[in-house]
Amino acid sequence: MTQSKYDVTSASDEIPTTDVSAETVTEAADRLITAHFDGVACAPVRDLIGRDDVAAAYLVQERLNAAKVERGARVVGRKIGATSEAVQTQLGVDQPDFGVLFDDMAFSDLGREDGAGIPAGRLIQAKAEAEVAFVLKEDLAEGPLDEAQIRGAIDYAVAALEIVDSRITDWDISFADTVADNASSGLYVLGRDHLTLDEVNPVEVTMSMTINGEEVSTGNGAACLGDPLNAVAWLAHQARTFGEPLRRGQVILSGALGPMRPVSPGDVVTATITGLGTVTTRFENSAVENSAVEKEENA
Repeated sequence: MTQSKYDVTSASDEIPTTDVSAETVTEAADRLITAHFDGVACAPVRDLIGRDDVAAAYLVQERLNAAKVERGARVVGRKIGATSEAVQTQLGVDQPDFGVLFDDMAFSDLGREDGAGIPAGRLIQAKAEAEVAFVLKEDLAEGPLDEAQIRGAIDYAVAALEIVDSRITDWDISFADTVADNASSGLYVLGRDHLTLDEVNPVEVTMSMTINGEEVSTGNGAACLGDPLNAVAWLAHQARTFGEPLRRGQVILSGALGPMRPVSPGDVVTATITGLGTVTTRFENSAVENSAVEKEENA
C-alpha cells in the first residue's frame, strides 16, 4: 500500500460520541426509512443531527440498516464512499465514509452480453461510479491492519460499478446526511474477471467509464485514498471501531476511481479497468421491459 493520510496502523479505536438524543436519532432514521421503502426522496436530516456529527449520523445509519434487516435483507459486505477528491468535491464533503451492502443490492453481468439489468423505479436519483471491488478470504477483526494483513485477507479483486443513490431530495447533502443515508448506497454490479493481488496491482489501474458509448469519467487507482488497499484498511479500522468487523466472504467496494455521473432509464454504463476487464449495466426503461428481462433470465 502507498502512504496515505488515512493510515490506520496507529489510529485511535475510540468510538465517537454525540450529544444528539436517542429520540432525535430515531426521528432522523424514521425519515430515511420512510423515504427508502416508499421510494420518495425526503428532506435532509441535518436539521435534526447537525451537518458534521459523525457519531449521530452513524447511529441513524445503524437504525436505517436495522430496518432493512428486519424486512429480510442480509448483509453481504461494506462500501467506502467519497474516497476520491473528485467525488468529495461533487458531494461537498472532505472525508470518506462507509455503509453496508445488502444481498438485494447485488447484480452481476455474468451470462448477459449487454450487462446486468437494473429495474426501472428501483432507485430514486441514481448516479454511477467505477471502482475496484474486493472479496475477502479472511476476517479483519484483529491485528495491525498493515499492508501484509490487508493483502493476505483479500481473495480477489474485480471491476465494479456502484450505482449510488440518495434518499435526500436533489442530493442536497452534508457529510452527516450521506453517512446517515447508508453512505448514499444504491446497488452494485460486479464484473466477470476475478484477479488475485499477484495478478493485478490496484494502485496502478486506470479507469474509463462510458454512458451509451460516450466517455464520461476517467481515473486511476491512486485517486482512491492513494491506493484502493488504503481504502480497505481504513474501512477495516472503521468497521472494527464501530463493532462490526469485516468478515470472510464479504464484498468490499473500495471507492470511486473518478467522478460519478447521473444515469437515466435506457442508459447503458460500462467501466473498463486495466487488469480487471469490463463491467456493464443497463437501466431498464419500464416495468414492461423489467418483466421481459425477468422472464428471459428465469428461462
